[in-house]
Amino acid sequence: MDGEGAAGAGGGAGFIAVWLQRHREKYVCATRHRFVLSIREGSVDLSSFRRWLGQDYIFVREFVPFVASVLLKGWKESDSEMDVEVILGGMASLHDELSWFKKEASKWDVQLAAIVPQRANRDYCSFLHGMTDSEVDYTTAIVAFWAIETVYQESFALCLEDGSSTPAELLGTCERWGNAGFGQYCQSLRDIAERCLQNASADVLRKAEEAFTQVLEHEVNFWNMSNHDMVKIS
Repeated sequence: MDGEGAAGAGGGAGFIAVWLQRHREKYVCATRHRFVLSIREGSVDLSSFRRWLGQDYIFVREFVPFVASVLLKGWKESDSEMDVEVILGGMASLHDELSWFKKEASKWDVQLAAIVPQRANRDYCSFLHGMTDSEVDYTTAIVAFWAIETVYQESFALCLEDGSSTPAELLGTCERWGNAGFGQYCQSLRDIAERCLQNASADVLRKAEEAFTQVLEHEVNFWNMSNHDMVKIS
């Protein structure tokens, strides 16, 4: 069944909309995790925040080659030049993001050179490494890219909503990923992913959906690790 037939099977809804509904429980766990809610409520344990900061720095460093691989796949496989421009914009922002982590680490007295990646982080980085394989198609990779960015955008945007009690010293962190501009970027990635899915084979659709759910599981495990909760979901 090709993409058009599969979309029809979903009642005409886009694939991503169908997946968001089908995997709603996992998606909510990833985007409304208790660690994020504790930031929003002003009750976050700052030692948990420091742990997240150090571990996420390691993750972002591993995220760079993943995004580079998505860019290369898009250059080779995409039918739209705009894809490369959008992905390249995200690639360019990662240098600034790593600099931001270093400045925040200094502010919070987190010694980045001494950080050892924890199990959840190692597993997530291993997933990213697997996504860089030449055998992984562009559609699956761009879906994973969209999902990773979107979880952060929706999570931290929650901490900026009216009525939130996010601590003043964490507002900069929340604004970094929760701002409207980053939300628009995530929407652009979703549009690219959806277009690719519409033309995908049944096998690629299966792989892309699996990548989407794996991202959600890794995100929850990463939040759990930051929040001192070592329960692993799969």
